[in-house]
Amino acid sequence: MLSWIKSLNKAHKRWIMLALDGVLVLLALLFAFVALDLPGGVWANLRSYMLLMPYMLILAMGISVWFGIHDIQVSAYDATSVGLTAVHAILLTIASITFADIAGLRLPVGLHMVFGVVFFCLAVGSRAVLLQLVLAVYRHSNKRTRVLIYGAGSTGTQLVSALHGHESIQAVAFVDDNKGLQGMRVHRLMVYPPASIAAVVKAKRINRVLLAVPSLIRPKQAQIARKLERMGLEVQTLPSFSQLIGDEALVSKLTPVSARSFLGRAEVAHPLGDASISYGNKVVLISGAGGSIGSELCRQVLECRPSKLILFELSELGLYSIDMELRSMIEHEGLAIELVPVLGSVTDSRQVRKLLTTHKVNIVLHAAAYKHVPLVEANPLTGLVNNVFGTQTLAEQAAKSGVERFMLISSDKAVRPTNVMGASKRLAELVLQDIAKRQGPEGTVFSMVRFGNVLGSSGSVVPLFQDQLSRGGPLTVTDVSVERYFMTVQEAVQLVLQACAISRGAEVFVLDMGQPVPILKLARQVIESAGYDVRDADNPDGEIEIQITGLRPGEKMSEELTLSNDLVGTTYPKIFMTREKGLSQIEVASALRALREAFVASDEDMAREVVRRWVEGVDTVAVKVDVS
Repeated sequence: MLSWIKSLNKAHKRWIMLALDGVLVLLALLFAFVALDLPGGVWANLRSYMLLMPYMLILAMGISVWFGIHDIQVSAYDATSVGLTAVHAILLTIASITFADIAGLRLPVGLHMVFGVVFFCLAVGSRAVLLQLVLAVYRHSNKRTRVLIYGAGSTGTQLVSALHGHESIQAVAFVDDNKGLQGMRVHRLMVYPPASIAAVVKAKRINRVLLAVPSLIRPKQAQIARKLERMGLEVQTLPSFSQLIGDEALVSKLTPVSARSFLGRAEVAHPLGDASISYGNKVVLISGAGGSIGSELCRQVLECRPSKLILFELSELGLYSIDMELRSMIEHEGLAIELVPVLGSVTDSRQVRKLLTTHKVNIVLHAAAYKHVPLVEANPLTGLVNNVFGTQTLAEQAAKSGVERFMLISSDKAVRPTNVMGASKRLAELVLQDIAKRQGPEGTVFSMVRFGNVLGSSGSVVPLFQDQLSRGGPLTVTDVSVERYFMTVQEAVQLVLQACAISRGAEVFVLDMGQPVPILKLARQVIESAGYDVRDADNPDGEIEIQITGLRPGEKMSEELTLSNDLVGTTYPKIFMTREKGLSQIEVASALRALREAFVASDEDMAREVVRRWVEGVDTVAVKVDVS
């Protein structure tokens, strides 16, 4: 039966409804003649009326087509459709009276009135019966999705009305926090308290829960959804009516606040000024061009009008994104800058050598690195090879190719590191210092710059907090006393470009990061900036909780920017310089040889031992950790 119903196309359904209306005309007339029992008998009077029957049938179907009644689906037969059927019945009544008078049939007006009323009742009733028959077929022939509606307010009740008559979805109950509704029936469905969800799901064989509580804050909705999903239920959230019609944004409070708003101080602009001359009409290569720092380097270097900008990136998606963005900028501003996207790794010496010599690169800004502490901690060999040997390869080939300036983007985590990522950056610094000493003052000017956390960069704390907030919390902080230095990516890159322009060789530049920011305070700011309250002991009714999870392996309470704290000012007030004692050429060679042996042997413990031996301040890196 179900397959036959599904096989019917629209034309078939139209003819069925027209035929139904024709049959109903006959039945209504028969009922009218039987009910009134006119003189001469039912059949005699009915035979006299048969001459008019073809005209009545044609008119009945014509009116149905004219009003589109035959096109109305039985599941969509609403009050408007009933009104059209009433008009249909009235017109047929008038037509019956008119045709009978023309034919000279002396029939009472009451008979025509009874015919019209009966036809109307049969037309409306037949559609209701058809709907129930079709639904019964679907119920017995196809598995229906049984849904529980969370929220018995206006949105929930409208949803029940919309689902009424749906062939594959059946609303079976409500759940609502309002104690005044609990235990009552709304739209013939029982309203249960949230505490009864598990029992209701089991008793009524619920497959899906529809959250119809658009007035509830989004984190609270997310919390409810996670709880239901842990029960094995599929959960869907409905927007409010005002959101659907566009009067209210579908995502209101969850629009992420700009990361720079959490800086805790005024953002400092550092116009490049004369420093931009160092990049004008030069061939500039930026490694890690698709990353957070690398992409901002590309944007700001582009404003300095280099003759050629080479984008060196391992990630295809990252390279594609920044290449498309920069091409749009070049086209929009009508710049004569050649853009060269290169997909590759800084550890590939042959590719790096060819790239530097073919394009006659003048300046290298080396931002390519694996920087996420937990990931590098879990993959120490990969992190060390990329960050240490990648820097060595790029720097040595830059020196051989006659590159004028080479700037390494380092990190405050390189100072007395307690994790593999920081240790890899410190080793990269030591390698660069060694190359600078070996080649002397006449060759490439090598330098490096350290700064702390960049607000809004991939994997940084603010986007993490905002993602946790969007899922209803909690926000996780490792320790109440943890604090970090922060800069915006624009501030950091401006200072990097200025430091590179003034470098004379082997300097370690340190950027003024301002005062360190407590991470717990930052978490509270993220919550409050989104319009929510922090739930804690002082405010148990708050919406979002902050959880203290404990320090991760290799994590410090606070970071440092120098080993000696001896800083020398430069021509730029926010840039300081320090010269730190490195390793001898023999020591660097020994460290690299041991690290290469660990990589060849795929021995993580050996690699950690190399780091602990040669990097100052390392105590815990040699301990293998689980960061899952």
